[in-house]
Amino acid sequence: MDLFEYMREQNRETESPLASRLRPTTLDEMVGQQHIIGKDKLLYRAIKADKLSSIILYGPPGTGKTTLAKVIANTTSAEFMQINATSAGKKDMEEVVAQAKNNQGMYGKKTILFIDEIHRFNKGQQDYLLPFVEDGTVILIGATTENPYFEVNGALLSRSVIFELKSLSAEDIKTLLVRAVKDEEKGLGAYHAVIDEDALDFLADVANGDARAALTAIELGVLTTERSEDGNIHITLAVAGECIQKRVMRYDKSGDNHYDTISAFIKSMRGSDPDAAVYYLARMLYAGEDIRFIARRIMICAAEDVGNADPMALVTAAAAAQAVERIGMPEAQIILAQAVAYVAAAPKSNAAVRAITDAMEAVKTTMTAPIPVHLQDAHYRSAGKLGHGEGYKYAHDYPNHYVEQQYLPDGLVGRKFYRPSDNGYEKKIQEYFHQIKDI
Repeated sequence: MDLFEYMREQNRETESPLASRLRPTTLDEMVGQQHIIGKDKLLYRAIKADKLSSIILYGPPGTGKTTLAKVIANTTSAEFMQINATSAGKKDMEEVVAQAKNNQGMYGKKTILFIDEIHRFNKGQQDYLLPFVEDGTVILIGATTENPYFEVNGALLSRSVIFELKSLSAEDIKTLLVRAVKDEEKGLGAYHAVIDEDALDFLADVANGDARAALTAIELGVLTTERSEDGNIHITLAVAGECIQKRVMRYDKSGDNHYDTISAFIKSMRGSDPDAAVYYLARMLYAGEDIRFIARRIMICAAEDVGNADPMALVTAAAAAQAVERIGMPEAQIILAQAVAYVAAAPKSNAAVRAITDAMEAVKTTMTAPIPVHLQDAHYRSAGKLGHGEGYKYAHDYPNHYVEQQYLPDGLVGRKFYRPSDNGYEKKIQEYFHQIKDI
């Protein structure tokens, strides 16, 4: 390392963004992700024992993928090398592999290669890595915000363990913010900042699980706020709102307001009031509610409260959920509004809810009766020789593509679970049943 490189390193440590300076160096400093790095978990044990195999870290931005890779770099005795798939090419990988071979051959030392945003590599680039991952020349750590089952080659996946990182909880974000404000060595402690509890709650809420966003906001607040007469910098709710250029709305995702709003949202859709439903949608969006959470609630309402009275409601809701994942905000609000308006305006039925509730109760409270012989599979392992499937009547061979025969097990014959309502398409289902059989 020459003098200029040394100076660059020194400047980076003091002048880099807060989120970068505060990155943990040990597993015990990590916040969140206890489902994979808790002390009894596989990944924690592998890192501590320095016995890491190739892994893929998958999760939303700001959840700690790069941080975890840096912790591994500080923990392992292996050579740690890093490239970013957005800028690296085959030449960079060839240099890494050559270095890894030297480490292995000359020093008996392993090489860990961290590839950030690995989903940016095309198939050819990913294929190039495969033999070197397979023979242990490099231990791969790939980080991606995209579903690895869609974006990473199956051959690489089969040689790696996938760990999914979750969005940090509001409590995790609060822990990081407090650490940032108080830490005098790597954080903002030298500024003698004080953050009000409601400002802390607000930033933790609006960050939506993204630690980087929260730390960027608090850094901006501390660096741009004048000192008060007491000599401290006070981060109030108003200052917190200015940091992210967003009007403060009282909306705590873990408190009553959250549950009251989502309750009013669902009940407005169930009650066929699209105006109220869209209004509560807007409140949640403005407060920074997770659009995936909203989309899930719309899908549930489409199945639970609309059902087969309008089967397209669930189709619309599911399509909206997929679309918002791909598009994101702000355009996702249009897609969500369309789905909300459709579900709210659709005819309603909870017949499917009653059907599965009654059926689950029947399964729980009755003995598991054998499936009627004529419905059993006749093909698996030549089961037909045992009489399985014998006597089955193929419905399409009969008028109206219907033939009366026993489908429920003995003891449940005659039980009615699904009772379609008189609303919407379910009325047609009723009429169809009346045409082909007596219900």
